[in-house]
Amino acid sequence: MITSWRFSALADRHRALGSDLEDWSGMGTAWSYDKDQTEEYLAIRTKAGVMDVSGLKKVYVVGPHAQYVLDKATTRNIEKLKPGRSTYATMLNDAGKFVDDCVIYRLGPQNFMVVHGSGAGHEQMTKYAAGRNVAVIFDDDLHDISLQGPLAVDYLEKHVPGIRDVVYFSHIQTTLFGKPVMISRTGYTGERGYEIFCRRQDAVEIWDTIVAEGEAMGIIPTRFTTLDWLRAESYLLFFPYDNSEMYPFENEGPGDTLWELGLDFTVSKGKTGFRGAEEHYRLKGKERFKIYGVKLEGTEPAVEGAPLLKDGKEVGVVTIGMYSPLNEHNVGIARMPVDCAVEGTELTVRNPDGEIRAVAHPMPFYDVDKKRRTAKG
Repeated sequence: MITSWRFSALADRHRALGSDLEDWSGMGTAWSYDKDQTEEYLAIRTKAGVMDVSGLKKVYVVGPHAQYVLDKATTRNIEKLKPGRSTYATMLNDAGKFVDDCVIYRLGPQNFMVVHGSGAGHEQMTKYAAGRNVAVIFDDDLHDISLQGPLAVDYLEKHVPGIRDVVYFSHIQTTLFGKPVMISRTGYTGERGYEIFCRRQDAVEIWDTIVAEGEAMGIIPTRFTTLDWLRAESYLLFFPYDNSEMYPFENEGPGDTLWELGLDFTVSKGKTGFRGAEEHYRLKGKERFKIYGVKLEGTEPAVEGAPLLKDGKEVGVVTIGMYSPLNEHNVGIARMPVDCAVEGTELTVRNPDGEIRAVAHPMPFYDVDKKRRTAKG
């Protein structure tokens, strides 16, 4: 834990719901509320939930050399990114190891916004901005209110004309309740959802209005950590909680390859010249482990950090687990040897209260074809 130096305008709303505003990435964040978390999970999966994700870092990269900076710092081909669209990207160090992920929004020809978490993304961008005709601007005035779930679009269409035409990984500049906002068709839940980027001075009014109006539709406030339940089903990794920063290798420094994490798809086809590119390509086929799913017997979920065993020998670790009363599966994300990351491999999860039989299982567990998050109309 560090002393929080970033502050959400919605802090009082979270305190009123029972949060102690635990630190995440330097911002007091609602990890807990005084209500059943299952209710929040079910709301997002069946109706919608509203969540403050302003702890994500928002960085503008602006100027003639903005594209150069992002081409060097990230794995995506920025030239192909059209204004009004966004893309999920990763960042590597010189050793070809993952240091952060982000969503890159192209706002104009020389104007980008990069949203990232608690990794080294900001430092990576400033490294390549040095001496270039570009400004890298960290913006904590901009707040990010996430409205996620199948009814999110039904709610927003009452206020935002054309919202149904906003396709996955695109965004529009518009107004909401008379306030200027950017609404992006993105999120971290595996559901159709939207992120509402707004000014600090408008955040409370926007939050309160959605909570008040949405109540009749079953839309409720949800805590940040409800994302853990959603991401476990939807194969969404969370730095550093699935990484070797949390689960280091013996006699090795931290750092995982995209091949090991299953994030190699974030490298644009044929792209070279980004930081760590040579090592990234060289390390293909040299995976020390794989991120893979586990499916457990019963209803007791795997505890975060629970050892994973094969034939009685500890071989890996479950980084996050959850039981879904809606989908009736007990699942988790795990780090395991490459030869174990095969569907049906028999494994055991060692929880503090006992061992649970499990099998290796491909991910995602929920909405396998990703039709919900990408739905049109």
